[in-house]
Amino acid sequence: MGIVPVMWIVWGVLVVLTAALYIYRSTLTKDEEDQIFLDESFQHEQVAQAAIIAKVNKVQPLLRVALWLVGFATLFVIGYYVLDIINQFK
Repeated sequence: MGIVPVMWIVWGVLVVLTAALYIYRSTLTKDEEDQIFLDESFQHEQVAQAAIIAKVNKVQPLLRVALWLVGFATLFVIGYYVLDIINQFK
């Protein structure tokens, strides 16, 4: 197997992983409230919102790393094809 199929497989896996992380984060934040009233009777809501925020904060660094990896992989794919075009005109 040459470098081109491996390059595209790695790129595709990274894109799918990034999309899965985005979908997971969006499912977490769909129940998040923009405004909650911090009265003693709403303590259970405050606990639920804190749990959502904690989960989102755990996913955020993974998502950031996945985005950087997809960016580098995309640059690698583009660079490979630019070099291939340059080599064909020599």
